[in-house]
Amino acid sequence: MSLKSKLEAVIYAAEEPVTLAALAALFAEDALALKAERQAAAAELAKDESTIEAVSSSPLEEGFAYLGLEPAPAQPVPDGGSTPADPAASIPTAGGIVAGPETPSAPDGAPAAAVAVPEVDAEGKAEPDPEAEARRAARARDREIRSILEGVLDEIIAEYASDDRGIEIREIAGGYRMATKPACHDAVRSFVRSLKPPLKLSLPALETLAVVAYKQPVTAPEVSEIRGVESAATLGSLLSRKLIATAGRKQVIGRPILYKTTREFLLRFGLKDVNELPSMEEFEKMAAVELDDQAVDDVAPAVEGDIESVELDDAFERNEDALIDKAATPDSPPASQPAGDTTEAAQHAETTSHDH
Repeated sequence: MSLKSKLEAVIYAAEEPVTLAALAALFAEDALALKAERQAAAAELAKDESTIEAVSSSPLEEGFAYLGLEPAPAQPVPDGGSTPADPAASIPTAGGIVAGPETPSAPDGAPAAAVAVPEVDAEGKAEPDPEAEARRAARARDREIRSILEGVLDEIIAEYASDDRGIEIREIAGGYRMATKPACHDAVRSFVRSLKPPLKLSLPALETLAVVAYKQPVTAPEVSEIRGVESAATLGSLLSRKLIATAGRKQVIGRPILYKTTREFLLRFGLKDVNELPSMEEFEKMAAVELDDQAVDDVAPAVEGDIESVELDDAFERNEDALIDKAATPDSPPASQPAGDTTEAAQHAETTSHDH
């Protein structure tokens, strides 16, 4: 596929104007490949043209030697001399040196070959920064890619403008976008007015429509039994929107009306026929995937809660061990009471016991 086709497809598919930067990011390699192809074609064309020119001019350059003709003698000039072969040879200069038109002048009469050209000292220059060089190369490559894409886009725009098409590519808001030509305004306006408003269905209407689509032909009592609620009003709404239609009567007691989907239903949902509806197995797979995702989402908070409970249990066990150790050791005096007071209290208790 050519680069033009790719650009047209992207611009057509985009809802917003496509910027040149976005196109350059997408089709950088294609743009460089297109440039290489065009350069190769130009070189081949130039080679063919040079070959044709060499073949056509060779008899003139050889002086018709292939015909056996001698070159014409020098024509005499009016003063009796002959035409010099080299005009520069007759120009006298000082010192017998012939000064051609491109001979540079040297100071003090010295010949040009004797003038020494000073060499540039490379040691005094700063070494180039590799990162800066890489950035400059990247910017140059980006500019080159954008230039190529701009040229291709200009060609596409010119083709659309010159053809008898109803659409064109415009530059809008810094990007490119497909639009209808102003000459087609009346036709587009008439079409837009004929469009139907967007279809909006409530959840009960979608449920009822799904039951009719999968169980058709089906009666209103059967739909209500499947849904678990009365569906007569919802069926009337679907009938008014022409998404379902009557399909005769069921041959049972009471002869209830049968309902089926319509062509409008297929158009709205983009189906070839009702056989393209997803099967129950596909619904079960989708439901299983959704349940698995929901289970994963539910497990994550539970695991975090288990971790927190484990940490709390560890802390409780540590506190319990400390309490057991404290209960196993003799009671120590309170920190506010000095040790001497405890000894005096013991002596007082012994004296009291002896007195008794």
